[in-house]
Amino acid sequence: MNEYLFLYALGFLSVLFAVIQDIRTREIANWLTFSLVAFVVAYRAFYSLYSEDFMFFVYGLLGILLFVGLGYLFYYSKIFAGGDAKLLFGLGGIFPYSSFADYVYYGLGFVLLLFTAGVVYTLIYSFFLVGRNYSSFKKSFYGQVYSKRYFFVFSFIIGFLIYLSNSVYDNAFILLAFSIFVFLSPLLFSYVRAVEKSCMIQLVSPIKLTEGDWLAKDVLIRGKIIRKKFSGLSFEEILFLRRTGKKVWIKTGVPFAPAFLIALAVFIWILRYSSWKLF
Repeated sequence: MNEYLFLYALGFLSVLFAVIQDIRTREIANWLTFSLVAFVVAYRAFYSLYSEDFMFFVYGLLGILLFVGLGYLFYYSKIFAGGDAKLLFGLGGIFPYSSFADYVYYGLGFVLLLFTAGVVYTLIYSFFLVGRNYSSFKKSFYGQVYSKRYFFVFSFIIGFLIYLSNSVYDNAFILLAFSIFVFLSPLLFSYVRAVEKSCMIQLVSPIKLTEGDWLAKDVLIRGKIIRKKFSGLSFEEILFLRRTGKKVWIKTGVPFAPAFLIALAVFIWILRYSSWKLF
């Protein structure tokens, strides 16, 4: 499996550069994501010719196509931003596929690990945001909890009823865990909304805007409405705002590329050094 060491290193370095870009500029350049795809395809093509193993190229190409499909799915489902979705493309070609069943193992396995790493990383990142904006977060959080007080009562009743069903079913631990999750769901939702409103919305000068920035709310200026949308501000909209000098409220997201780095490092370690299987 030494032929995959170069692919692992290529994927890891590409994601590392993506992390640096995402943290510094809150975007991942197209040249980086598409260069990863190009290098993966080129390496697999040359190695296939050298080893006379045509399937080495075919398996890699199909892996890229699978992750392209997943990237578009996550983008249009509004789970990933454009740069994060494109970062998936090239990663689909670095794994050691040897059968079609491996696409389920590596594809689903990496995605599950990515989302797990993403949840943990995002939660830790939010703690730092709260620490830097504690006073505004506290006010927003109390407001969110108060506005959803009826949901807390409802979730407590549902969670309690689920827990009472222990007398009917034997899987007491699972029911207890699920009842706790149901009860805490409004609290978690209130926390997320409070972090978003108090820590992730900023008034930004138009000169500092970059293509893809997310508006926190629609902007009405000179009879024209610039609507907030998932794809973010276009280059033409930014030029218009700069001509008018209009400051706008921008919603900043969590730089998600570090979750890719964590997930990829763990996944490569599992592939290379661990006998543990994801499935």
